[in-house]
Amino acid sequence: MRTLFLTAGLILSAGFFGQTKPVVKTKATIDNKKEEDRASIKSMAGVYKVSFDFAETFSTDTGYKYHPRYREWGIEYVLLVEDSPYKIALQHLLIINDSIIIKHWRQDWMFENKEIYNYFKDNEWVKTTLTDAQAKGTWTQKVYQVDDSPRYQSFGTWVHIDGKHFWEGVNDSPLPRREFTKRNDYNVMKRHSRMEIFNDGWVLNQDNEKIVRNNGIDKVLCWEKGIERFTKGYYNAGPAIKWWEKQKQYWADVRIAWEEVYVKTRDLKLADKIDKKKLYESLFSLGDKVCKDTAYAQGSAKADIKKVIDAYLKVS
Repeated sequence: MRTLFLTAGLILSAGFFGQTKPVVKTKATIDNKKEEDRASIKSMAGVYKVSFDFAETFSTDTGYKYHPRYREWGIEYVLLVEDSPYKIALQHLLIINDSIIIKHWRQDWMFENKEIYNYFKDNEWVKTTLTDAQAKGTWTQKVYQVDDSPRYQSFGTWVHIDGKHFWEGVNDSPLPRREFTKRNDYNVMKRHSRMEIFNDGWVLNQDNEKIVRNNGIDKVLCWEKGIERFTKGYYNAGPAIKWWEKQKQYWADVRIAWEEVYVKTRDLKLADKIDKKKLYESLFSLGDKVCKDTAYAQGSAKADIKKVIDAYLKVS
């Protein structure tokens, strides 16, 4: 009798699950998801107190000496510089002592993007093409240096569940600015990043591998935990707004010049210095010069911008 009941139960279960229809994502569902993604990305714009906390956590080398923990903070103005159905661009401006403005990093978000620059090492990036299946439903985060040259890029899917809104991506990158002038014991950082939106701001949570890449072989020097926390507040963004109004057309021309490079260049390598100057020093100097006295007319320094970038560019 027990066998009979078990058999009947299995038959009923099979019949029940056999009748379940797969969930079909309609165009409306996909569009709603995309708009929710866009809202999360755009919510990162604003004025924040940003804190940077990093600590090395583990190394398989028992003789490795951990470097000191890093902690810093500042006021950051994140502004929307481009907003289209398939691309959102956010420019970060660092505000120091309410008067000094530093053009900081930029993040572009591109929907179902298929071309990514993967960092190799030694200021060299290799263009990779994703398949349709890989790109479907994803957003690529393209992070640029202060001079709008490439830094790192990766793709992933925004997740909205149980009141949480987050995106995750993995990529190789150059050394972070806090270390690239101080260390030469590793040459690649593999970032495992999670960006999560909260009511009071957003957090970039990182689990990083510091890698020695040589002759096609990667050796993990150590792991690092990093948290960049952007907390909303009533901070004075006036100086940043004023600075950006004066310089924004110049930097629009810089982005256009770089985009021309990215379109035609498969793999690219950048020189570290030209005439004892780094690329960001040359472009910042040019920007200060052409924006000093009169309002900058977009396009007026395009030839000079291209000349500066070409001097550092080594096409491979």
